[in-house]
Amino acid sequence: MFSLSVVEHLRLNFGVVVQNYTAHARAGDRLAATALKAKMAMLALLALATGSIVLSLFRPGREYQIAAGVIAGAAFAVHAMMVAYGVDARVHSHRLLAHRLWLMCERYRELLTEIQDGLVDDATILHRREILSEQLHAIYEQGFPFDQQAFEGMRQLSLENGGDAITDTQLEHLVPAARKAG
Repeated sequence: MFSLSVVEHLRLNFGVVVQNYTAHARAGDRLAATALKAKMAMLALLALATGSIVLSLFRPGREYQIAAGVIAGAAFAVHAMMVAYGVDARVHSHRLLAHRLWLMCERYRELLTEIQDGLVDDATILHRREILSEQLHAIYEQGFPFDQQAFEGMRQLSLENGGDAITDTQLEHLVPAARKAG
């Protein structure tokens, strides 16, 4: 028989939100690092192409012009790949989604803390759980329209391979202990 209390359900949902926040924050950081490396490579290639052009002005020779053309072509290819892959847009999307998920984490933590401190009644708990669920679904509806496949892959990572599911111990660190009366 499957049995799950409302508080356990909230804790499970909170764990999934924390896990998704972490996955999207890491993806945003990883893609930002890739974008920075690509931009630095493009800048270095353009500097080399410019140097070759300047050298061709002082030392007439076709080799400098050819080198400048090849290097500028490589810089263009790097830029075209960045635009085609949409690295900057992906970074923005992952970071925006992570930010929204962090706000949801805070809302879940707030409710769980209030429950733990005995500040809310059962009807309020159910009502706020529904509100949290609606807010979370609204966040996922805005997801990644240009890259839905990657979005779904990130969201379902833990379901496919056991992923980085948040443990009860990790969850306990995120929800403050109840205040002691006294």
